[in-house]
Amino acid sequence: IWDVEKNSVSQKTFDFSLADTSGKQMKPLCHNFSLLLHKVRAVLKKREYGAKYTQNNFITAVRAMNEFCLKPSDLEQLRKIRRRSPHDDTEAFTVFLRSDVEAKAIDVWGSHEALARERNLRKEVERELQENVFRNQQLLKEYKDFWGNTKPRSGKRATFLQGPGKVVMVAICINGLNFVFKLLAWVYTGSASMFSEAIHSLADTCNQALLALGISQSVRNPDAGHPYGFSNMRYIASLISGVGIFMMGAGLSWYHGIMGLLHPEPIESLLWAYCILAGSLVSEGATLLVAVNEIKKSARQNGVSFYEYVMQSRDPSTNVVLLEDAAAVLGVIMAAGCMGLTSLTGNPTYDSLGSLGVGTLLAAVSSFLIYSNTEALLGRSIQAERVQKLTEFLENDPAVRAIHDVKATDLGLSKVRFKAEVDFDGRVVTRSYLEKQDIDQILTEIQQVKTPEELENFMLKHGENIIDTLGAEVDRLEKELKQRNPEVRHVDLEIL
Repeated sequence: IWDVEKNSVSQKTFDFSLADTSGKQMKPLCHNFSLLLHKVRAVLKKREYGAKYTQNNFITAVRAMNEFCLKPSDLEQLRKIRRRSPHDDTEAFTVFLRSDVEAKAIDVWGSHEALARERNLRKEVERELQENVFRNQQLLKEYKDFWGNTKPRSGKRATFLQGPGKVVMVAICINGLNFVFKLLAWVYTGSASMFSEAIHSLADTCNQALLALGISQSVRNPDAGHPYGFSNMRYIASLISGVGIFMMGAGLSWYHGIMGLLHPEPIESLLWAYCILAGSLVSEGATLLVAVNEIKKSARQNGVSFYEYVMQSRDPSTNVVLLEDAAAVLGVIMAAGCMGLTSLTGNPTYDSLGSLGVGTLLAAVSSFLIYSNTEALLGRSIQAERVQKLTEFLENDPAVRAIHDVKATDLGLSKVRFKAEVDFDGRVVTRSYLEKQDIDQILTEIQQVKTPEELENFMLKHGENIIDTLGAEVDRLEKELKQRNPEVRHVDLEIL
């Protein structure tokens, strides 16, 4: 007996008539009941999706030609089935039975082995074709670079005329000049603090050149090998910059300061050193002001405070310039103070301590840069308020019953990747499908169902169409989510 509530089959005890004392009427009845129970269990048995079942699967013409190495003329004589498109704005398309396609492929190529050899040969030809395409793209790029005035080149130039690119280019020019003048002052005076400042400016110049390279790479368009783009190049360049500051700036400053303590030497006149430090203070302060104004502007656009924008490393390139120039201003003040103490007392120890102080300051800046950019590269989540906003939009949709396992990752450059598991309401999706169908025609089809085969065909037809409707619902949600939230560039909705 079929138990609807428990969804199972169970045997019940029947009270047969006492008149059937001979048992002759009992045997046929028990036999018929056993046959009925066996049939029900056979229906409930889990279907095995082997070759016998999958041979009736459908395959598109493109897959038939690619997977079975066939030509369009080979498919003309095969049975064709029209299927509705999952997208409303696309017409129905033609599919073929996979079993027919496989049989045709064996007929064309003679055997499975010959078909496998042809597949391998075509894969090799395709690989060579891709290599040729890549080589031609490189030649085309060199040709455009030679003639100039191309869109990619102008796009990169525009990147360095505004925003973080402008900040980095200004910093490169100023720090490069500061390095030259500080180096001349160290050669003239022999001051350990001035040497540290020269190394500091050199480290800043090299690191900001690395940032410029990262910015130019980050604006590249996505390709087949990097489908999510190259925006993380800014974080990578900033991370390497932090390591460079620690190794070159802090390391050399500590080394020179320790050597000054171990082997103190008298210092020549510091007048020119003071003049160069004063000029460096003005120039570094100007670069710092440019970086501060850019961060304030970007923080207002993102709706966060100045402190949050810096701590979350929203714009790693500008952050590096900000911290490096802030450290440069403090380093100039520290170096000038220690050199002043050396001038007043005649003791070169203060100058060596200044070098150690500048090295410690650079180590602190580099540690913060390494930590913040590592966090960003690991896949940092966006703000909880923004995640809640995206989740509420999906939950308010009638077709969505619940949202699970939401992940919103910052890809850099104000780009967000959103992922969620969506529990769709099957009734709403089915109603959405039925609204576009002729109910009377469906009712007529149901009334014509008489055999299990006809029932299976009916369910396969409408089941496939309902799944296509579900796919259209997913596309609709992804499109609306991107339109309402321009920062969301990639949406992955998984159906539960």
